[in-house]
Amino acid sequence: MLLGALLDAGADHDRVRGAVLSLGVPDLDLTVGRDRRGGFGCLRVTVSRPSVPDHHRHLPDVLELVARARLSPSAAAFASRVFTLLAKAEGEAHGTDANAVHFHEVGAYDALADVVGCAAALDDLGLLAEGSEVTCSPLAAGSGSVDCAHGRMPVPVPAVLLLAARAGLELTGGELAGERTTPTGAALVAALATPGPLPAMTVRAVGTGGGSRDTRDRPNVTRVVVGRASAAASSEPVPDEVVVVESTVDDLDPRLWPSVLAALRDAGAWDCWTTETVGRHGRPGRVVTALCAHQVRPAVTEALFRHTTTLGVRWVAQQRVMLRRRQVTVSVGPPDSAQHVTVKVADGPDGAVTVQPELADAELAATALGWPVRAVCEAAVSRYRQDLTPSVAARSLA
Repeated sequence: MLLGALLDAGADHDRVRGAVLSLGVPDLDLTVGRDRRGGFGCLRVTVSRPSVPDHHRHLPDVLELVARARLSPSAAAFASRVFTLLAKAEGEAHGTDANAVHFHEVGAYDALADVVGCAAALDDLGLLAEGSEVTCSPLAAGSGSVDCAHGRMPVPVPAVLLLAARAGLELTGGELAGERTTPTGAALVAALATPGPLPAMTVRAVGTGGGSRDTRDRPNVTRVVVGRASAAASSEPVPDEVVVVESTVDDLDPRLWPSVLAALRDAGAWDCWTTETVGRHGRPGRVVTALCAHQVRPAVTEALFRHTTTLGVRWVAQQRVMLRRRQVTVSVGPPDSAQHVTVKVADGPDGAVTVQPELADAELAATALGWPVRAVCEAAVSRYRQDLTPSVAARSLA
């Protein structure tokens, strides 16, 4: 659906198809056609898969395929980041190292075509260029269960929740039946965008991609809006609501707290921490606090009951304001071996700018360059502050 929307917004079809064909997988191809979903016109992309059975791949196998595809450096870096995020999420969900993950569905032929095709389309539209900004609306998660390689799983599946938690993505649509966001789709958005409203911009193109189902409740489409940022884009904080979930625990083995916090993040908490306290009879304990969206509060509550000795959990909805954030991609290192690093940028009302590199990108770049991670982070911040002007392109996924 995302690939269809990008092509509908003007990405070059031949360039995208050529990137997929360059994977060298016999009979792997794309077909594109006009369709209608919920009464709206859209572009539908279908992946033609080889007749021979696919086999399970590990992350190094997938990255090797991406490396030999006909992609620009920025598109190849984006595709590699998508699959790396997928592997880390699947590894956390199944308790194994990212490089040891069997990719199953997400490393299959159609997922390879989706990710590589999107990378080529994004690059063609300039969405991976330095200074571009991408925001996204909440992702429809769905509900119920889905059958996968590990059996029947609840929706959203663990990898989708982990990807959303790590990237701070917003999930919605819990009343929608079935799986509405797949791990591959979540990883594509996590690697590309930050959640936020449609930015102030001059619209240049709009693309609509349709899914395989034509649902009755709403159009089954993904929309991409491409434009140029307005000079007067607001930097005022954005009001929002957050659910604060807490419990006081005074009888848990202290060695277990790291696993408790990991379980809360896995359940969809945006952030979580513990605070030392003294309870009844002078007993030392900890207050564990998690911030999450309303939709995932039951999962966070269940995780607290499962992973701690608490007998009760409390929560409250609170209002907050957040600085507008965006993601910008910068290059770090010598020109002949430059690596791409995503930095998160927040603009304050007083003109102050906070720039924070994405640690996962910095770690990958550090390995490729042979630099300390700290040096990569410093170089990424410096590159943003020195080389990027305020006149940048604004993009939005809705």
